[in-house]
Amino acid sequence: MNEHVSQQHRPHRLRGGRRGVAATVAVVAAAVVAGVLAPATASAGPRPDAVQKHLDELVRKDGVPAALATVKGRDGRTHTYTAGAADTATKRKVPMDGQVRIASNTKTFTAVVVLQLVAEGKVGLDASVDTYLPGLVRGTGIDGRNITVRQLLQHTTGLPEYFEHDTVLNSPKRYYEPRELLDAALAQKAHFAPGTQWEYSNTNYLLAGLIIQKVTGRPLGEEITKRVIDRIGLRHTYFPTPGDVKIHEAHPQGYYRTEDGSLRNYTELDPSWAWAAGALVSTNTDLTRFYGALLGGRLLPAAQLAQMRTTVPAEAFGPGVRYGLGLTSRPLSCGGVAWGHGGTIPGYYTAGGATDGGRAVNFAVTVIPDEDTAKHVQQAVDDALCR
Repeated sequence: MNEHVSQQHRPHRLRGGRRGVAATVAVVAAAVVAGVLAPATASAGPRPDAVQKHLDELVRKDGVPAALATVKGRDGRTHTYTAGAADTATKRKVPMDGQVRIASNTKTFTAVVVLQLVAEGKVGLDASVDTYLPGLVRGTGIDGRNITVRQLLQHTTGLPEYFEHDTVLNSPKRYYEPRELLDAALAQKAHFAPGTQWEYSNTNYLLAGLIIQKVTGRPLGEEITKRVIDRIGLRHTYFPTPGDVKIHEAHPQGYYRTEDGSLRNYTELDPSWAWAAGALVSTNTDLTRFYGALLGGRLLPAAQLAQMRTTVPAEAFGPGVRYGLGLTSRPLSCGGVAWGHGGTIPGYYTAGGATDGGRAVNFAVTVIPDEDTAKHVQQAVDDALCR
């Protein structure tokens, strides 16, 4: 569930005798995808032929099985696009605005819920993790009394990863309890003292999810559904329940490219190992609606949204990229920035962004891209937002 396929897509290993969880977690706005024009014409959006050209090239030149995209202009009109095949075996058509696993975009949803609880006075951003999970976070150089909620959301804790690449690829339908994942992280050493550096780690959002459950007394998925999904009418977005390995609505198949270049199908997968860091299923259109509603102040009071948009450098995701509280900013070639996140999980890669001016795009491809393909996706996102 990371963004760029360079550093962030390298597997992280579970230590302490565990074979753990896996995948690549993604962050940041940047990606390309698919093409068929929807009914309306967006005067403020990019020319449909330009978007379609990017998507067609992703399929033809970069070899992604399928690509999908949604573009929303300042006038609120949206266009959806597709390219490629939904299934490499049957060559069936890609469903318009099909559902995909959105991986680390989930982090933004989780951060929104935490910040809502901050606004309600139930969580303190600068309170320690131990305030809500007393005694739970202890390890070599790791102490929950010295880690704040803000540091969790901004990836400045120094907490190590819990992911193990091969285990998820070899056992994609295995279920993991959050505590099992946490134990795998705590069996390792801290990477640095809290607050001294920035480093992306899914363990941060694992703890954020546990804090939400402890404070509300309700499952994380129910809180995300009530506070975000239902609140702004994301009709095609859901948090999978334990053991749910299927994608519920029309969707393209998702693949993983093996070392010999062949594609392995990972459409059915238990995302429990990603949980608060990356379990959600959604569509490109729902994601553009989500980020637009977030920037438009429909999910958070102004004070909490300002905190979310207070960023630190996150150059591992690309030049000029910065990370706030579950939200990234990426500079655009035409000036300004795109706010978003992005995500990678076996089978799917999503990226996009929204601007303060009301433009929004989101793209999905049905395989984890290599570094060059990821750059092409990022270029397409920038082009769609700048035209």
